[in-house]
Amino acid sequence: MTFIAKPKIKLPGEQLNEIGLKRSDYEGVLSTLCAGCGHDSITAAIVQAFWELSIAPKDVVKLSGIGCSSKTPAYFISGAHGFNSVHGRMPAVASGALAANRDLVAIGVSGDGDSLSIGFGQFGHAVRRNVNMLYIIENNGVYGLTKGQFSASADRGSKSKRGAVNRMRSIDPVATAIALGGSFVARGFSGDREQLVPLIKAGIKHRGCAVIDVISPCVTFNDHEGSTKSYAYTRSHYNPAVNAEYIAPAEEIKANYDKGETMLVTLHDGSRILLRKADSSFPPTLRSAAMRYLEAHSSRGEVVTGVLYINEDMPLVHDIAGTTATPLTDLPYERLSPGSEALNRLQKRMR
Repeated sequence: MTFIAKPKIKLPGEQLNEIGLKRSDYEGVLSTLCAGCGHDSITAAIVQAFWELSIAPKDVVKLSGIGCSSKTPAYFISGAHGFNSVHGRMPAVASGALAANRDLVAIGVSGDGDSLSIGFGQFGHAVRRNVNMLYIIENNGVYGLTKGQFSASADRGSKSKRGAVNRMRSIDPVATAIALGGSFVARGFSGDREQLVPLIKAGIKHRGCAVIDVISPCVTFNDHEGSTKSYAYTRSHYNPAVNAEYIAPAEEIKANYDKGETMLVTLHDGSRILLRKADSSFPPTLRSAAMRYLEAHSSRGEVVTGVLYINEDMPLVHDIAGTTATPLTDLPYERLSPGSEALNRLQKRMR
């Protein structure tokens, strides 16, 4: 994979955060995603959130799996630690990194395929164990790297690029995380940075596993049967000399609406999504109320955004497992390797 460095541009009077860093100090390499991809808007929101919180890049570890979403950690906080794991295994790597050094600020970026299909079990255990990390799911309902097949979050009745109708029920990562007893669950929209940045900041600051499901439309594979501008229609109506595709640039979709309101957003392919921002009367500390609220609005075809559930009293996996508070790199050799007698005592306990 080739990475293209982002040029450093010095702007006069550029604002510094509390530790003396510019916003550009939290950026990464140039994005190779499709023009207009919602994932790039999420990246910009992550950059803004970490800059505003004045978190030193050296104190951050960013992790991902496989997919369009899992490429995005390369696009933010170039000075952070990072690990791109195999498909669906990001939570396990994050758990290991934090077991070795719980002082790190961890952000895992995944997708609806990476977390709700092959990595569904890993996602569930990260939530129930309350691994201290920000877990962002960039949710577009398709497998963007493999030509737009339905993912597990695709709604029943939705149509693929090929015109096929999805007949399976979708997995809602928000409802799933709440049902698993997650300690922080939220949903955002890539086009609403005004809401997304505070959600990310809240997730970073939360002590525990903060799951944020971000609706992020795919500009390439979101077209449908019946459109004469779709890629499937175009292929069936011309005889190309070379089998190639053209992905037209598109403007990022943005939305601005108040709490308690609903907004109909038209996506690039003409399809529409109905968003609802949770109002101030919604109690995010009651799990049963959160589930009822989600179900009520989901039945009307609305996608609720905002902080949907939070439990600040849930113990961390460190509390349960009794892991060391000292980073493993700072422990003396004698504590890391207590010797053969300690190993023998441990083996006797297992007999």
